[in-house]
Amino acid sequence: MEILLLGNETLKRKALPVKRFTAETTKIAEEMIEFMRTGKGVGLAGPQIGLMERIFVVHVDGDEPRVFVNPSILETSEKTVKYEEGCLSIPGVYAEVMRPEKIKVQAWNERGKAFTIETEGILARVILHEYDHLEGTLFIDRLPEQKRNRVIAKYEKRKTIA
Repeated sequence: MEILLLGNETLKRKALPVKRFTAETTKIAEEMIEFMRTGKGVGLAGPQIGLMERIFVVHVDGDEPRVFVNPSILETSEKTVKYEEGCLSIPGVYAEVMRPEKIKVQAWNERGKAFTIETEGILARVILHEYDHLEGTLFIDRLPEQKRNRVIAKYEKRKTIA
């Protein structure tokens, strides 16, 4: 697996639903969790590795890794909160992003079992961030244009130094 980086057009495409749950689905989810851990991330979506299917994994402190297949955001709170976000596809840069404080999401796990959760805080934020990837949206797309341009410039500068 390889993380696709900012500038790769695949990151701007909308992912397609997973049609069948197979042993391959479970294997991909396990590999994504391991790859996310290796990259020291808290989430990883299919499009970030070139897999154009609606699957993502999350792992926040104090919780077990979770797999979300074909997720739907059912509800979001009116109250929003600002928090600093980063992304494995835009390494080394961070920006504060406003998102709903609480969400309700329905999805299936890697074995095809449906579940619904209501959550808030970091887990809600990570789920929304990864869900955005399935829609072809990066966290920087949620920033005002001037701020987004500064974040991109910072990323480009870091990239040329590395």
